[in-house]
Amino acid sequence: MATTPPADGRVTDPRHQSRIQLDGRDRIAARAMLHAIGFSNDDLRRPIVGVAHSWIETMPCNWGLRRLAEQVKRGVREAGGTPMELNTIAISDGVTMGTEGMKASLVSREVIADSIELVARGHMFDALIVLVGCDKTIPAGAMALLRLNIPGVVLYGGPINPGKFRGKDVTIIDLFEAVGKHAAGTMSDADLDEIENCAIPGAGACGGQYTANTMAMALEFLGLAPLGTGDVPAVDQAKDQVGVAAGRLVMDVLNRGVRPRDIATPAAFANAIAGVCASGGSTNAALHLPAMAHEAGFELTLEEFDAISKATPLICDLKPGGKYVAVDLHFAGGTRLVAKRLVEAGKLDGSCMTVTGRTLAEEADDARETPGQPVVVPVETPIKPTGGIVILKGNVAPEGAVIKVAGYDRTYHRGPARVCEREEEAMSAVMGGRVQPGDVVVIRNEGPRGGPGMREMLSVTGAINGAGLSASVSLITDGRFSGGTHGFMVGHVSPEAALGGPIAAIRDGDIVTIDIKAGTIDIEVSAEEIAARMAGWKRPAPNYRNGVFAKYMAQVSSAAKGAITSSPDLS
Repeated sequence: MATTPPADGRVTDPRHQSRIQLDGRDRIAARAMLHAIGFSNDDLRRPIVGVAHSWIETMPCNWGLRRLAEQVKRGVREAGGTPMELNTIAISDGVTMGTEGMKASLVSREVIADSIELVARGHMFDALIVLVGCDKTIPAGAMALLRLNIPGVVLYGGPINPGKFRGKDVTIIDLFEAVGKHAAGTMSDADLDEIENCAIPGAGACGGQYTANTMAMALEFLGLAPLGTGDVPAVDQAKDQVGVAAGRLVMDVLNRGVRPRDIATPAAFANAIAGVCASGGSTNAALHLPAMAHEAGFELTLEEFDAISKATPLICDLKPGGKYVAVDLHFAGGTRLVAKRLVEAGKLDGSCMTVTGRTLAEEADDARETPGQPVVVPVETPIKPTGGIVILKGNVAPEGAVIKVAGYDRTYHRGPARVCEREEEAMSAVMGGRVQPGDVVVIRNEGPRGGPGMREMLSVTGAINGAGLSASVSLITDGRFSGGTHGFMVGHVSPEAALGGPIAAIRDGDIVTIDIKAGTIDIEVSAEEIAARMAGWKRPAPNYRNGVFAKYMAQVSSAAKGAITSSPDLS
């Protein structure tokens, strides 16, 4: 039988769940099923550790996870446990970008979390290690772990090496911008073909401080992933050793009885946000961290993001706003160095416990900075005195909207709206030369419910930048952006158009004002006129009436709350 949990909620029996399913005369059939695939009696007397990953043959981001899982399983066995591998799905943002397929990306976060949770509950794992790669797998893995609240670890598969084009490092973002350059006549057919074939050289997640690397760093600062493990590149030989050590670590966490919610406290989430802001990370963190906090049992608001960003200096010179890629950060000193800088400056709560059993400050103290490295600057001489994310509110976005300001200095834009009802319409306008300097491109009906799935707009933003319009054009949307997006781009406008948010009231030619210093986003239209326009508004017909998209549309919340899918009221 499982032991009674102690008063502090810690696990005291390493086989606290598996013995229920595998021990005793009545469980003979369960054991026999597992003998059939190679598990011995001795294997089944040990703690059972789920090794979850999302290896899939649709992208490079997760391509290394199956191999990495073998190293993790080796570490679990060496530490006295029995690993059981499980596989879930993933959607590539880079492959699906700009198409209807992109609507599946954010939806996949919920499906991945649900599927890992289901297998772990069904097979009563004693502990769980989740191997993650592309954007949505990272928060999804953490969400599953926090729901289950069994001892566990998250391990990131690592970033891709940069490609080389004409002697310069390039990433997937350069491809999207190349499309705009080609359309504007500044890139030849031959150059376009060449960059296509060199920008993405192998396995790993997109190489800048885009969403995957942003969330990997956030999970290390949160404490659910061991500090310094994620920035080891996916194809680096050292990744094998990282995998073995992570397998041993999950057994150590189980033997110590530590649960994920012991680590993922409000203070730890504040550390995660600070890491995002200090590194110029992705605005998608403002969706994923609130969703993870929800699974941990508390609310994380956009106002908290804004306050932490204002108090956190930007100290990482990373793409898309900066010069360097994730592999450069690794060789400069990695996430440990970023944490060390911030802890010493009092910008992180170094007393927060991490999954290793050491505090964040103790882990950060092991940082080894490469002399002369230019990637992480001192806090005393930051790239910017405040962080890379700003929350805006106003009559366009009463619940809030998000903009990333790392990498550029514009703080104000006022111009006429060019309204597009979906992403493809906006892409056509940009590529057709119908977007003019000074315009504010408005893309609506792309929110969590309206899309559904809140597509990223990297194709459009990349085309705007590639066409040379980034200094003069702004974009606002109830959709979201890739972590690789840069420029004066406002996403997550809430409430979204499909829920009757005022973005639905904007008309072509309305003057839109975006003021970062004031934290506002408004149209120069009276409240009475907005109300009159909305009085005649009709909710768009749903794009999907059955299947997973329809289920998602029926359950998903506002982007301001993390686009979580609601649970039924069972009270």
